[in-house]
Amino acid sequence: MTSTVAGGRLLTPGEVAALFRVDPKTVTRWATAGRIGSIRTPGGHRRFRESEVNQLLAELTTDASTPTA
Repeated sequence: MTSTVAGGRLLTPGEVAALFRVDPKTVTRWATAGRIGSIRTPGGHRRFRESEVNQLLAELTTDASTPTA
C-alpha cells in the first residue's frame, strides 16, 4: 500500500525491495545505516519517498549500452 505526502508517494519496504531486487529486510538495514532515508508512520512502520528511492536506484545502476571505462 502506497501513501502520498507533499514530497510524493511513499513506498513500503517491500515495494522498495522489489525495485532493487533485494529482501525487504535489506531495505530496512539500509535505512538503519543511513544509506536511504525513511519516514516512520504513527504505527512505527517505515516508508520511503519514491523520489529518493528513484534517485538512489539511478545512482546505483548503469545503462547496459554505455561502455564503462
